[in-house]
Amino acid sequence: MTREGPVTAAAKRVSPTVPIVMWGVTDPVGIGVISTLARPGGNVTGLSDDPDPETVGKRLQILKQIVPGLAKVAVLTRVPPSAVVPRVRRYEEAQEAGAKALGLVVKQWPLENVTDIDNAFVALVRDGFRALDVPYVPVTWTHRRLIMELATRYRLPAIYAQRAYVVDGGLVSYGEDEGEVPRRLAAYLDKILRGAKPEDLPVEQPTKLALVINLKTAKALGLTFPISLLQRADQVIE
Repeated sequence: MTREGPVTAAAKRVSPTVPIVMWGVTDPVGIGVISTLARPGGNVTGLSDDPDPETVGKRLQILKQIVPGLAKVAVLTRVPPSAVVPRVRRYEEAQEAGAKALGLVVKQWPLENVTDIDNAFVALVRDGFRALDVPYVPVTWTHRRLIMELATRYRLPAIYAQRAYVVDGGLVSYGEDEGEVPRRLAAYLDKILRGAKPEDLPVEQPTKLALVINLKTAKALGLTFPISLLQRADQVIE
């Protein structure tokens, strides 16, 4: 088994015939480890963590419920590799459509290193952005604690793409339910051990999305979650 795109791509290069079950890979087609989601066509199959583009619009809806009078949202993301630019653009278009429907302005803040993070916070606060959307990409995961520290310092509510950010102190997340991953991976392994070929096993995208809320962080930011969101939450950390 392999986790994330770079490791999966490296494993495929080293072992082009040994069956590989991947997980946590955002754009397996774009990085070249499979041909299509429906027909992988090689020795790699498994799980993509790439949700439906509509998910980004739902994250904006949650932010608007949390922050009264919210008008501007900054998206902390990465400078995308050329192979994944088309997929990234689909998400940006979905985000722009969702923002327009909610009367919000969104702006992408591409990050490459830790210095970019500090500079981004100074700039986005100066420009009047009052909330953050933080997708799961290498730079936001590696430096997640710094992002959370700065979000608290500048009193910026942030929504993240995965539960792990909120467990580590983030405010709220909406994205793939990672608790489902082991069961789904086990199903792939079982099929392969019974003789199925990876090339014939479609790659699955997230089947269940989870809403996770950290009330301790909300208190530090002076925020109160609407009862409707608390009732919807899959997990509330107190």
